[in-house]
Amino acid sequence: MNFIFISPHFPHTYWQFCDRLRRNGVNVLGIGDAPYDGLEAPLKAALTEYYRVDSLEDYDQVYRAVAFFAFKYGRVDWIESMNEYWLEQDARLRQDFNVTTGIRSDRIGIIKNKSSMKQVYRQAGIPTARQHVVSDADAGRAFIGEVGYPVIVKPDVGVGATNTWKLENDGDLEAFYANLPGVPYVMEEFIEGDICSYDAILNSKCEPLFESMTVWPPVMDIVNRDMDLMYYTCPEVPDALRELGRRTVKAFGVDRRFVHLEFFRLTRAKPGLGDAGDFVALEVNMRPAGGYTPDMMDFAHSTDVYQIYADMVCWDARRVPEPSEHFYCVYASRKDGHRYARTHEEIMARYGADMVMQEEMPPMNWPQMGRYMYTARLKRMEVVQAFIDFVQG
Repeated sequence: MNFIFISPHFPHTYWQFCDRLRRNGVNVLGIGDAPYDGLEAPLKAALTEYYRVDSLEDYDQVYRAVAFFAFKYGRVDWIESMNEYWLEQDARLRQDFNVTTGIRSDRIGIIKNKSSMKQVYRQAGIPTARQHVVSDADAGRAFIGEVGYPVIVKPDVGVGATNTWKLENDGDLEAFYANLPGVPYVMEEFIEGDICSYDAILNSKCEPLFESMTVWPPVMDIVNRDMDLMYYTCPEVPDALRELGRRTVKAFGVDRRFVHLEFFRLTRAKPGLGDAGDFVALEVNMRPAGGYTPDMMDFAHSTDVYQIYADMVCWDARRVPEPSEHFYCVYASRKDGHRYARTHEEIMARYGADMVMQEEMPPMNWPQMGRYMYTARLKRMEVVQAFIDFVQG
């Protein structure tokens, strides 16, 4: 089997996908813009061959790299990057090389455009916030007349909370339209709730081989208000979220993927959507959760999601045993310019035995993920909150 992995060096933990595939006997063929000598040793060991391009943004260069691998190794079975930024390019490459394991260009819109996602939710009867595709100020005012303030405005195609804002009054609305971005935007009614992700590895029948839930703060506030990030993976997936997650992947018709679907868990009742505690669809991400979240799933569920994925690729089945022990895995970070009561040494003295990761993050992740992160595996929710307060207090 020939598996082409686009940008296998970023995020750097993705070498583990390559490693598990290689262990399963797969030819893992990397295409990236980093020099080969700069790749981490475990990634080099996992790759059958690496093709460096000057820019992954240049489709012709990437196309030629895929063509080279196809000529040298034969039919290409998989093309993946696992990265939101490259999903459209992945789909175009699959189309051009007739690779059937994954989404092609003709269907990429429903998983990239937030406006298209809403149509799928509505057709499937999955509750979701009302949305308006931004056009002019009069149309925006009319939408707000239906849903009320505040509203959220965000790019129709975007990653995370970049260039996302909350509009709370007419002044905010006028300022937004006075500096209207040059890319398509959507406006959405504001939902009060926690963000809970349904993360799953799916087989060829859209059936989950692995499921997990992670609870997130509003990332928009983390970025725009320069707050510290904390989030945690839970020991179990609530039945209501499990049912909605499974319905969602079937509605979108995705298979053989590691997916990250975002839902609101309402903290107060919302007419037309549900009561406090109910789940409401936010958006789909047809790739793994970002950062170290796949590793947090490993720690929370005493498993190996990279191996589960590799086994799905090779055998369309799960071969990793179901674990008997589950935990909370919590991430808490710190930013430059913030003052904290405890030193690094005090944190490690208190929680060192529970710490599973702690390191400085890459500079490009500092606005969202913080500069320095601590990740611990803990048994009870009250201990999770105490850990967050100790690190960030």
